[in-house]
Parts: sequence; structure tokens; C-alpha cells
Amino acid sequence: MLGIFHKQLANPPQELNSPEAVNIPSGKQGPTVRRQPKNPDEILRDFHSAYPDDSFTTTFGCGAALACVGPQGRHLCKHERLFCGFENIYCMFMGRLDNLSSLIRQYGLSGKATNEAMLVIEAYRTLRDRGPYPADQVVKDLSGSFAFVVFDSSSNDPSVFAALSSDGEIPLFWGIGGDGSVVICDDRDIAKAGCGKSYAPFPPGCMFHGEGGLKSFEHPMNRLKPMPRVDSEGIMCGANFKVDTFTKINSMPRVGSAANWASSWNL
Repeated sequence: MLGIFHKQLANPPQELNSPEAVNIPSGKQGPTVRRQPKNPDEILRDFHSAYPDDSFTTTFGCGAALACVGPQGRHLCKHERLFCGFENIYCMFMGRLDNLSSLIRQYGLSGKATNEAMLVIEAYRTLRDRGPYPADQVVKDLSGSFAFVVFDSSSNDPSVFAALSSDGEIPLFWGIGGDGSVVICDDRDIAKAGCGKSYAPFPPGCMFHGEGGLKSFEHPMNRLKPMPRVDSEGIMCGANFKVDTFTKINSMPRVGSAANWASSWNL
């Protein structure tokens, strides 16, 4: 799965941005090469080249694109991949929810054909419109190994929401493209080639909101500390993010039923 979001839609941590591009030796005798990040169209072409038989893209006029591998190409993937949309909210989901049946009952979806991606959309809609609980608690209730990206294009203020389970079983990477767009992808090679030095693993046990930024849902009272990364060529690149056990947020405000959940994103 691949999500690309214009910089106006997503506000990533500053540490994810790569330093100024520099020349990197490609070999002892060879010329130097420049690891420049790519623009969204180039990254999408790379994705479709990697999965030529059954990949597709959905694009949005606000500067967002979602690309997935279809049913015929899922045999290439270790983990189950799902894509669905409902009321102009779209979800790409990879992995599994071990407590899907109980969550279906909790969200009042019994009797409906519901998979993990549809459940995540319903959980997002509950948070956005009427959820009495903080976003970290809702995501923490998802039991299993998963990664998902939600794009809400249903209003004049489109929103991005992504999360990765804490067990580290599902691969997920992110970075900054050549035009400043945020790129989120489960394919390491595509993310690394597309984002240059800003490429980094998405931190497990964390969720990202386009306006609110990055936050741990496993330890919501703690801040995330960026850890500098050096790649195999000795070049500084996008940071890792780990929970800082020495700092805590003093309070976690609850969201009223009439409030927009995104406005309560407390980092």
C-alpha cells in the first residue's frame, strides 16, 4: 500500500525532513550519485512497476493519492491487504485484527459484511463525529498486527490518519517526497527510493494525524523522542522516533460528543 499526501494535508515531525541533499560516492572508482527524493508521479510509477499486474491508484484533487495491490496480486504479499471506501472516507489496511468480531458488536455493525478496513473507517467516523474517548484509546482497542492509512475527503478540510501496531510484525515506512508530500508505504524499497534521506521506519505503537502529528497510542502520556539515523552509506537521514520514558504529558483532555476529535490531539 502507498499513500501520498500534499504537505498542506499532513504535518510530519520536523526531524523526518532530510538535510540538504549531498553527493554520495556510488563506488570507489565510480561517479557520485545524488539521492534526491522523487515527486509523487514518479513514486506512483515505481509502485506500479513493482506490482504491474494488479495494482491501482485513486487520486484526489486536494493533492492525495492512494495506491494498492488488488486481489489478484495479493499472493505476492505476506500479509492480507484490504482497500475500501465509505462516504468519501478511504482506508488501506494490512494485517489482521484478532478481536474483529467483538469490535463489530461494539460498533453496532452486526449483520453487516464488515472486514478490518471497514471497521477502521467506522472507528474513525466515531472518533471524528461523536467519540467520547481519546483517539489513542480507540486505536489501542485494536488487537492484532496491523497497519492502516485512512484518508477522509468528505469535507472541505481533508484529513489523514495512520497507525501501526506495536508488535513490529507489519512493515511500514514513511518520508518526505520531492515536493514536500508525506509518503507512507509498506514497501521499503519504494519508500527509500522515493524519499531519499528522509526515509525512515514508521514507529510501532504510534499513530499519525495530518494536523496533530505523531503520537504513541501505547504510551499516550509520554512524548516521542527523535533518534538520529545514519544509513548504510554513513549519511544522516530521517529520524527514528521512540517513546521518551523520562517525560510525560500532564493531562489528557477528554473529547465531548459535540467536539471534533482531531482538535483534541494533544502532543
